[in-house]
Amino acid sequence: MRVALVCGRHLPAQDGVADYTARLAEALSAAGVEPLLAGAAPSPHVVCDGWGPRGVLQAARALRRLRPDVVHVQSAPSAYGFRGWVGLLPLLLRGTPVVTTLHEYGWWAWPARVPRRVWARLERSRRVDRETLLLAPASAEVLCTNEAHAAVVRARTGRQPLVVPIGPNVPDAGADRAAARAALGVADGTTLLVTFGFVHPVKGVRYLLDAAAQLRDELDLRVVVAGGFTSLALPEDEARAFRAELEQHARDAGVADLVSFTGHVPSAQVSSLLHAADAVVLAATAGVTTRSGALVAALAHGAPVLATVADPPDPALVPGEHVLPIARVRDGDAVAAAVRALVADPALGPRLAGAGRRVAAPRSWPVLARRHAELYARLVP
Repeated sequence: MRVALVCGRHLPAQDGVADYTARLAEALSAAGVEPLLAGAAPSPHVVCDGWGPRGVLQAARALRRLRPDVVHVQSAPSAYGFRGWVGLLPLLLRGTPVVTTLHEYGWWAWPARVPRRVWARLERSRRVDRETLLLAPASAEVLCTNEAHAAVVRARTGRQPLVVPIGPNVPDAGADRAAARAALGVADGTTLLVTFGFVHPVKGVRYLLDAAAQLRDELDLRVVVAGGFTSLALPEDEARAFRAELEQHARDAGVADLVSFTGHVPSAQVSSLLHAADAVVLAATAGVTTRSGALVAALAHGAPVLATVADPPDPALVPGEHVLPIARVRDGDAVAAAVRALVADPALGPRLAGAGRRVAAPRSWPVLARRHAELYARLVP
């Protein structure tokens, strides 16, 4: 079976959805499905120049020439330049089943100039959707990565989407903890705090730096911020400025000697960091949920995770059981308090690690690939 995985541009080093798509493709290959990574340049299968109206017509023609059994669109506004023309693919690809995964949903509309009341009237027909045009209403199957998005899809379109969660964004390279710490030069008594993934203002890294300033006189501490700054959400000029801002913040807080900014590094190196870490700190300003591939990766590696809590909380992620909660967002004091609580209780880290692995187990890529392959098989005669 041949499945075209459509993503705006396949740039995994700059886009989380592209990274997800690349990992799904690898897992599908192992499950007996032939994936075709399709999108604008530099995708392996270049199907269009861009994702405007001309580009989506190009994409439809090129996808027909590829003759896939299924076209699977990975939908997120940023992946398509915050333009919704990709939503016409179900109309343009009649005869080929289209599946859509909604990586983001429930917060925007396109075109933005159309008033909400007009969208509400249009959506009563169940034929069009303010965020995806025809993708959510007309795809053969709609997938959501979490129940919150699925609830909005049900309310808005009347459809019953499948909930298929996110997998880890860092595969486990099987590093030995002692060897990983030795390679990093981290002594047994040093507390290693790691945060990783695309570095963006919403990730709350500055509050980890503030916490480090409080903790440096209490602990032998080291902090590693692993991940690139440039992404589709943070273009190169803005990324460069933000990195300089964080580095200056570390100097101003008196922790520059404790903090390493690695930039983008190979996943095997990140995996080694996760095995070496005493804790992974995810201090996102909107809270952390299992929609985060970084969270799932940390849990799958057996790293104790300190995380801010989303509002509403993720029902799959119980604070105090699966992660140690950071009591408040945008608050270095709260991050420091969570680190102190972890260090004070030697049994807490292993308990969190075991519970976290249980959350991650059904989100492994082999499990997710089998679910996708079964879905595709249902759609192909």
